[in-house]
Amino acid sequence: MNVVLISTYELGHQPFGIASPAAWLHAQGAHVTCLDLALQTLDRSAVAQADLVAFYLPMHTATRIAVELIGRVKTLNPQAHLCCFGLYAPMNELYLRKLGVATILGGEFESGLVTLYQRLATQASGTAAPAQLEPVIALTKQTFLTPMRSGLPALAQYASLDLGNGRRHIVGYTEASRGCKHLCRHCPIVPVYNGRFRIVAREVVLADIRQQVAAGAQHITFGDPDFFNGPGHAIPLVQALHAEFPTLTYDVTIKVEHLLQHADQLPILRDTGCLFITSAVEAVDDTILQILDKGHTRADFVQAAALCRTLGLALNPTFVAFSPWISAAGYLDLLRVIAELDLVEQVAPIQYAIRLLIPSGSRLLELPTTQALVGAFDEAALAYPWTHPDARVDQLQKAILRLVQQGEAQGATRSAIFAQVWALAQATLNADEQHPHLSLPALAVADGRRGFVPRLSEPWYC
Repeated sequence: MNVVLISTYELGHQPFGIASPAAWLHAQGAHVTCLDLALQTLDRSAVAQADLVAFYLPMHTATRIAVELIGRVKTLNPQAHLCCFGLYAPMNELYLRKLGVATILGGEFESGLVTLYQRLATQASGTAAPAQLEPVIALTKQTFLTPMRSGLPALAQYASLDLGNGRRHIVGYTEASRGCKHLCRHCPIVPVYNGRFRIVAREVVLADIRQQVAAGAQHITFGDPDFFNGPGHAIPLVQALHAEFPTLTYDVTIKVEHLLQHADQLPILRDTGCLFITSAVEAVDDTILQILDKGHTRADFVQAAALCRTLGLALNPTFVAFSPWISAAGYLDLLRVIAELDLVEQVAPIQYAIRLLIPSGSRLLELPTTQALVGAFDEAALAYPWTHPDARVDQLQKAILRLVQQGEAQGATRSAIFAQVWALAQATLNADEQHPHLSLPALAVADGRRGFVPRLSEPWYC
């Protein structure tokens, strides 16, 4: 039986999310074709001959792209069974089913794909498949297999590690765990995993890294939502990795809360090759942090930044810069904190323009303040629309996004883009005659005194 697994976009990584189920389906005897449409064109012949076509939906952008493709796939092969799997599949179940998707799988989806494959393989030819039997969200612990990456584009075609001065390293990607034990209100993981996480066995992770090193990887991105959800799993893993590949570097994602809670483990990360740590800081306003239920404060962020700097670990903070609760003055305060902590070179410029996304199932919808702000769910946009109470803030977000996109297209430095963002935000604030006392002097951030900080050529965003 022919199976086509499709990834539309995964932040410039070779997609673990289709390489992993490919191994499971191959072990069942399926003829599996993996397509990464971020780099490849749709294989019309493979789709036309497929019995099962499954789209991997790990994030909002990937889902929007997949929605546009579902109709094309149905036209090419009206008889194919369509499936969507990954975080954003169950969150958008009703809309996807309207588009003709028969099976929706979230959480630990590999076992569900195997069950679906077996069901389709044994049904009588020409008969319609019964309604979905597999759970829409499955959190049963799985015994993972080493991902099957053959057939995907070479690692060198994906995002690279930029070391400055024209030096670049090939990047691999793997996952040592899924889900998260925290319940941040804005996070898309929460509606699916609801405070639980699942680990991938150490030997499977190491085997996956070995095959990527053999394919040229010089750096590994661990895509775990929080690498320190289980430090007892993470630390022995990177120690074993470093023992086997002493020159291999890597990066991880860790909550501010966990950086402070497990500060004694951070030197181990540094000494085993960790180049930088991504952390979803989201805001520096304590009221907004409480609304998001982030589990840290502004002071915690300041402490974590100082801790990482002292240890020689680059902190790569990400933000939800624009939300219904931030003011123009609050936005300028965010920029000021970034500059004062000397993080300008460590913040990808796109972070200055990120606007809060409220997907279906978001815990933010539990709050009366959110309910009063949002409109009816927009299926096509896959989110609840909201408008800022201060129209200037929405206008500022759009202007910042344009500025950042233009600056990056022109190859401007992070410091130069930051200076332009600062000036634009300051001009917006100064236009408000009610708050002339909040006018702030320009900050000296363009000197690049920290020098170049290693970074991925394609930054994180949702």
